[in-house]
Amino acid sequence: MSNKKDVETTGHSWDGIEELNNPLPRWWLYTFYLCIIWGIAYTIAMPAWPLVKGATTGMLGWSTRAEVADKIASFEEMNAAVNAELAAADITAIEVGSDVHNYGVNMGAAVFRANCSQCHGSGAAGNKGYPNLLDNDWLWGGTIDEVAYTVQHGVRNETDEARYSEMPKFGADELLTDEEIDQAVAFAMSLSDPEGDGTNLVGGTYDLELAAAGAEVFEINCASCHGEDGTGDIYQGAPNLTDAIWLYGGDHDTVYETVYYARFGVMPAWGQRLSQAEVNAAALYVHQLGGGQ
Repeated sequence: MSNKKDVETTGHSWDGIEELNNPLPRWWLYTFYLCIIWGIAYTIAMPAWPLVKGATTGMLGWSTRAEVADKIASFEEMNAAVNAELAAADITAIEVGSDVHNYGVNMGAAVFRANCSQCHGSGAAGNKGYPNLLDNDWLWGGTIDEVAYTVQHGVRNETDEARYSEMPKFGADELLTDEEIDQAVAFAMSLSDPEGDGTNLVGGTYDLELAAAGAEVFEINCASCHGEDGTGDIYQGAPNLTDAIWLYGGDHDTVYETVYYARFGVMPAWGQRLSQAEVNAAALYVHQLGGGQ
């Protein structure tokens, strides 16, 4: 057995304890060298080194993107027949519970999560300014073919077939005086106040005298779209003012801002981005959530 005095030291010493300069085990050195060789070979064979507009492709030409694309293509090939059937189908006639319907609903859920949940929420309950798709309040119609049309062409975008209506900016364009706007706001809020006590269904408060004076302002300027009774017209995108569903909020300040500046929500024409099968699938999924008419 060798004495520690026979072994070279590093020259370091702590409290009289010297650090020996023992050589590393051969197995460890060989493993280390093999790792270096493997690492160099890997960077040559596989994508590795970042460049200005990409990375080295490697001699094997392997790519994670290409692998994902191949898998997507294989699944599209597997589902080509049912996708073609779904794209060509009259979605109003698809039997609930059939293979095409079940496939469409599951496919539509994936389409919704990828493209629609950012605005309508992951559970489709909506957000401020983005409609709740779980209830039965539909501005442009909630039958399955109407939902499909809305998905296909969108709302207030630049395509010719889009759903389109525009509320006047009664204050910004000086169509009404500030007093008349106050009156119209109070009357509009009173339409969703069945008790007539100055508080509507969503807790917004208003002045009863202003509401009485606003009836004429509403009739002249608002009834043509929202109806004389305020129940709205879904086919021109005019919401019902008598219920508790207010897209932007039913408190005084929010309603005042809506009347003064108007709203102009836009939905993309998904038919330009999705296949017909995906559009139909999204309509099937949304319609079966419970709010479809």
